[in-house]
Amino acid sequence: MSSDDARTVSRLLRAHRSIRRFEPRAVDPALLDAALDDALRGSSSSGNLNMVSVIATRQPERRRRLYELHFEQPMVLEAPLVLTFCADTLRTRRWLALRGARPGFADFVSWHVAAFDAVILAQSAALALESRGLGICYMGTTLHAMDAIAEFLGCPETCLPVTSLVVGWPAEAPAQRDRLPASAWLHEERYHDATPQTIERDFADRERRGRERYLALGPEVAERWREHGIESLAQFYTSKIKYDPDVFAADSQALRALLQERGFLR
Repeated sequence: MSSDDARTVSRLLRAHRSIRRFEPRAVDPALLDAALDDALRGSSSSGNLNMVSVIATRQPERRRRLYELHFEQPMVLEAPLVLTFCADTLRTRRWLALRGARPGFADFVSWHVAAFDAVILAQSAALALESRGLGICYMGTTLHAMDAIAEFLGCPETCLPVTSLVVGWPAEAPAQRDRLPASAWLHEERYHDATPQTIERDFADRERRGRERYLALGPEVAERWREHGIESLAQFYTSKIKYDPDVFAADSQALRALLQERGFLR
């Protein structure tokens, strides 16, 4: 890769924004096919098994159902395209059976392999789409509605949604979100433990900027913070109105049961 190529990639990475408002125009299927083909070719895959599937949803009535399953986020209706990335070992298992190989890839390790491959492909797809001028936003709600999304999309056993992207032509240009500094997450040679002092240092800007961003959304947000006794961004993140640990615990149990039911924990 030349220095010009490296600068192009750097500009693309630094230009990333999560887009939640979209123009009312479709994404050309040929453009999507080319972007996803580039993404698959440019994504690492364990054993080159490509144990992933991508389901594209375009029809408004079907996006309406995904809108409901994704906790009624308006961007699902506004974006002309939703891509659901699935961990999928079905093809591999059937290939093994057709060739007289020992059965495999229907276990917890294989879930991890396929799920990580799906996330790697999703990120490559995000970059490929953004390089073509499209906007994307990940939907973490996929993990909290995996079973219902899988049923709606007709996913077979040992195929489950891992993450989703809304895709379309941006109708907004939001500021880039801040990230933690390298001192928080880059370790030389071995892991360096986080201390109260380094936490204060590395999270100072995050605490201030994040708090300002959320409270700027409107007076109703500030009122909800007061109602729940929230005094910091950290408290907000594990409050009943953000990432509630009780909800996550229940969803974690449901995920374990779903992996068992779908053949990934045999």
